[in-house]
Amino acid sequence: MRLLHRFLPGRNARREHASAAPDSALNPATQASLDELIALRQQASKLDLSRRQAARAQLAGGHASHFRGRGMDYQESRIYQPGDDIRSMDWRVTARTGRPHTKLYQEERERPVVLCVDLNPGMFFASRGALKSVVAARAASLIAWAAAAHGDRIGALLFNGDHHELPPRGGKHGVLRLIRQLVAQSDPLENFQRPLHPPGLNAALARLRRVSRPGSLIFLLSDFYGINYGVDEETGKHLMRLRQHNDVIAIQVVDALELAPPPPARYGVSDGRHTGILDTRSATARKAYSDFFSQHHRALQELMRSRAIPLLQLSTDDDVASILRRQLGAAQTKPVQETAA
Repeated sequence: MRLLHRFLPGRNARREHASAAPDSALNPATQASLDELIALRQQASKLDLSRRQAARAQLAGGHASHFRGRGMDYQESRIYQPGDDIRSMDWRVTARTGRPHTKLYQEERERPVVLCVDLNPGMFFASRGALKSVVAARAASLIAWAAAAHGDRIGALLFNGDHHELPPRGGKHGVLRLIRQLVAQSDPLENFQRPLHPPGLNAALARLRRVSRPGSLIFLLSDFYGINYGVDEETGKHLMRLRQHNDVIAIQVVDALELAPPPPARYGVSDGRHTGILDTRSATARKAYSDFFSQHHRALQELMRSRAIPLLQLSTDDDVASILRRQLGAAQTKPVQETAA
């Protein structure tokens, strides 16, 4: 409901205290379970997280990384950027051009896979299917099981006001550790008992840069309403820095009500603490509704495109495994155009 109040005229919204959700409201659509997320291991075998170029040496690692770092195969030299390893300075080009340059290498290496999962209050919403938080937990578990099957280590950053960091760990134990945290941190009753806080993503992205080592494959799972488009440029800077030394894929979790307004009527809505009325009977209210969500989707697409980050989309009523299988395959092969930040 908090999202709806951002664009509804004041006369269309009425707030009053609402009691906490009863335990009877908990079911597989509202709360991810340990058994369900473990069972996704079978479906994860069909997800392809591999890179397009295979490693050439058996002991070199499982992936020829898109990340360019210290390795055996020299690729090119480019202008030095803050954070580059000074041991890779190309002194000949630096002397010739008068500007500092660094060497880039194509490196075969073990690849950590890091899941950054947004569990802010807005993720505990759905009009059909399952809550966004449940969809995000399912997607993160599927990706983690697929990564483990490829021999990758799994790390995570879960944020819901607090930040829960999981350093990369390999194998089944790394996945089970993540799943236990996903179940604990996506409990809707526990979430609604936490103090309200701004759902900004900047603090999480800043911590993510510390959790993920260069060369990681990073997945961002969120509805991305924590971005202040056109006001706060910090989010774009964090994304650019993450993208410079990692492969990043964004997964936007959406509900059908964010893609089209409901039929004209008066609807009761709640954020777990308060109730209100969403009135879509007037053309003005429906237009304001559509404009808000359309602007959000366009701004998010442009932000990710400008940072060369593929943007996938999951709906609350999707079959998460089948949609991820199709979209991840497209993300691995479809080039993303990048523009200057």
